[in-house]
Amino acid sequence: MTDNQQTITEDQWRKAKLIWDYHQMSHDLAPVDVAIGLGSHDLGVAAASADLYRAGLFPVLVFTGGNSPTTAKVFPRGEAVHFREHALELGVPDEAILVEPNAANTGQNITLSRELLAGNGITPKTVLLVSKPYMERRSFATARKLWPEVEILCASEPLELDDYLKSIGDEKLVLDMLVGDLQRVIEYPKNGFAIAQDVPEDVHDAYESLIRDGFTSRLIGS
Repeated sequence: MTDNQQTITEDQWRKAKLIWDYHQMSHDLAPVDVAIGLGSHDLGVAAASADLYRAGLFPVLVFTGGNSPTTAKVFPRGEAVHFREHALELGVPDEAILVEPNAANTGQNITLSRELLAGNGITPKTVLLVSKPYMERRSFATARKLWPEVEILCASEPLELDDYLKSIGDEKLVLDMLVGDLQRVIEYPKNGFAIAQDVPEDVHDAYESLIRDGFTSRLIGS
């Protein structure tokens, strides 16, 4: 347990699970023209992308992402570069991967990947976004705003919340991130960054409760 940890109560777990489930789009996957693996601290995105490539769901895979304060030490050459290397280790051929090494946020992940694909003569009609499990809804809402002419599907590593917590190793941080991503789902449409998403009342109540309980390190401006 790290220094910033706190004991998570059963009620807080229940509320976190509500938010976790809401963040996942639960799309039925089908073959698409391209996939985009969204950079982050979570190398599971690269592993999930490799699994989906081997399943034959797409012929071209873009990894996108530069660095952020939370990834610079883990991925010193940039998120997309490290994700590519991991995918290669998992059997994805080099010729199937494009690397976008500059994006600093989700909007740039989408727009710069789109430009990279266009520069390689690829204009997809269907796109699969591969992200962290709790980032599916926000990536979907962002892509629908910035790339409305394509059909968007979302996927992530198939983990339950408990398993994801074990993989990250910091329970409070994961709850903070669940809350922070939901804040962005709620607030970003007001700034033109994403399309609006309906937030069920019980999910919104859980979100406000966890904020009151101090799960706030990933809120905008924190």
